[in-house]
Formats: sequence, C-alpha cells, structure tokens
Amino acid sequence: MGDDTLFDMAQKKAFRLLTVRPRSIKELRSKLKEKGFDEFIVDNVIERLLELKYLDDGAFAKEWARSLAVNRLWGDKRIKISLREKGIIGELADQSIAYAREEIQEREAVKKIIEKKYGKNSVSDINLEIDSSKAKRRLIQNLMGRGFPPGLIFDVLGKSKEDYADDRE
Repeated sequence: MGDDTLFDMAQKKAFRLLTVRPRSIKELRSKLKEKGFDEFIVDNVIERLLELKYLDDGAFAKEWARSLAVNRLWGDKRIKISLREKGIIGELADQSIAYAREEIQEREAVKKIIEKKYGKNSVSDINLEIDSSKAKRRLIQNLMGRGFPPGLIFDVLGKSKEDYADDRE
C-alpha cells in the first residue's frame, strides 16, 4: 500500500475516533499507533487535523476538566491526574481546572456528593445521621479518592483532623 492510502486509512480512523468523543493529541497519537500506523503517517494525520481545527488541546482540556468537575464531581487533584494521562500538563491543566471551577467549586462538589449519598438537604443534618466512625471514615476515604483535599473534607464535615483521629481510637 502507498503512503497516500495509509494516510487516508489513518485519517478515517482518526475521524471515527473523534466522532466518539473529543481527544487530546496524545490520545489520538497513541490510538493510531495502536492500530499499527507508523510515526510518519501519524504525524501527518495529526498535522492535518490540527490544520482543520479538529484537534485543539486547549479546548479539549477545558471541556474534559469541566465534565469531570461538574458531572463526575471530582476534586482538582484527580482531574489533574486525568488531564496528565491525556497529555495535558502544566499551565494548561491549571487553567482548565480553574475554568471548571467557575461552574462548581470543590466545596460545593463535596457537599453535593454527601447530600446525594445521604439524601439530605443540609450537610449538618447528615453529620448527625452518620453516627458510626466507620461510616465517617469510609465517606472521607471516598471523597479523598475523588481527589478532594483532606482539609476541605474535614472543613465541610465540620470536624478537625484531630476529631477524626479521636474517632478511630
């Protein structure tokens, strides 16, 4: 097969991948290489898609961070890890997270998660309901796993780290 045929095949594959969902340059490059296309062909396809404005890491990063913050209710730490996996690092990642936080702050996301889990309208009502220290630990671990900082979690729950340590004894 000639390079033009391989280029066309790789470009068609890239278009199909981009119709499923937007992707970063790193993601698309990786997927095309997985499909067996060589570096030269992949570079040419990426260059062409950039020219056509089908690839834009800045726009992708903003929407990806927004989706994770608003729809999945993830914390900044976990969002940053996800962006890094997609090839978005440094200032672009930070700007994308800041853009997402214009819509929903981390504190608000933590409250939403807690209220969703316990079906209450107020975090203070939920604190009264969570009577076992084991349940509190699980909730805190879940929130930390979503990428929220411990200080914020304890602040929202209205207790200090020392109070949490006392519960464990």
